[in-house]
Amino acid sequence: MSESIDLRSDTVTRPSPAMREAIARAPVGDDQYGEDPTVIALQERVAELLGKPAALFLPTGTMANQVALRVLTRPGDDVIVSRESHAVWHETGASAANAGVQFTEVGRGGTFSTDEFLAAVKPRGHIIYPPTTLVEIENTHNRAGGIVVAQDEIERICAAAARRDIAAFLDGARLWNAAVASGRPPAELAAPFQLVSVALSKGLGAPGGSLLAGSRELIERCVRYRRMSGGAMRQVGLFAAAGLYALENNYRRLAEDHANARLVGERLRTSKHVLLDAKTVQTNILVFGLAPEAPDAATVVARAKERGVLIFAFGPRTIRAVTHLDVTRAQCEAAAQVLAEIIDG
Repeated sequence: MSESIDLRSDTVTRPSPAMREAIARAPVGDDQYGEDPTVIALQERVAELLGKPAALFLPTGTMANQVALRVLTRPGDDVIVSRESHAVWHETGASAANAGVQFTEVGRGGTFSTDEFLAAVKPRGHIIYPPTTLVEIENTHNRAGGIVVAQDEIERICAAAARRDIAAFLDGARLWNAAVASGRPPAELAAPFQLVSVALSKGLGAPGGSLLAGSRELIERCVRYRRMSGGAMRQVGLFAAAGLYALENNYRRLAEDHANARLVGERLRTSKHVLLDAKTVQTNILVFGLAPEAPDAATVVARAKERGVLIFAFGPRTIRAVTHLDVTRAQCEAAAQVLAEIIDG
């Protein structure tokens, strides 16, 4: 293969010529003065899509998640999350350093039930327990293989949280994928939560940017913590223009990425050395294990790279592959064949 097939993440995409043109012609202003018209348009569009009164642009998804914690919790609080959530595994300990919170991981396979949530809640005013003040749900769930969390369970969890004065936050970095896969509008998926984060730089293919959406009062508070985190930018309409283009042109086509992931999964599942539950291949992420007699993950990653396929080791015997708009169906077929040959020796 002359050109690498990059399945490490859906963040590796490059702006298309049309997206670059949208960036080049974007009207801009100083966003710190609220004068960047393209940022304003993007924030209004995302707020509308998520059914929230207001939204705020931030440079990264991790910053969006961190700002949400600062707004919804106090240092020393307890936050209930799914096992292997992004907040715990992929933010370099930021939640402890920035918000000063601790996490309680519950459930399995990227989800948890209302009963599991309630069993983990720590009451306010207890003599030794930190109070549970927030429940955070990741949808889709990265390390669980891009699964879509069941909306009826989400609604039950958030209702139970509200009855106990516990806030609810949606880490929706790939919420667009969840909406397309489930056939539900993003606003419906976001409705049970006080704050929602979404990314522009993953499946949508923009070069950067995430947003938080919620009530006007919460978003006004987010502005302060965005600045405190170093996220105050100026003529950021250049990024916002890419995001607007991505929402208009790359949202609906996410179904193609999902189909390509299923194609790769179907080929890999023909190998007796691949451990992959077909039910987890719901969107654009495949997380699969390697049987004991197969090479380990590092070996598979290295050998695949030699043959022009880039993937990511999630653990000693676990691999992630992610489809996106910069890989074609034919490339996914070729990559799946290469991986199967390497794994089967």
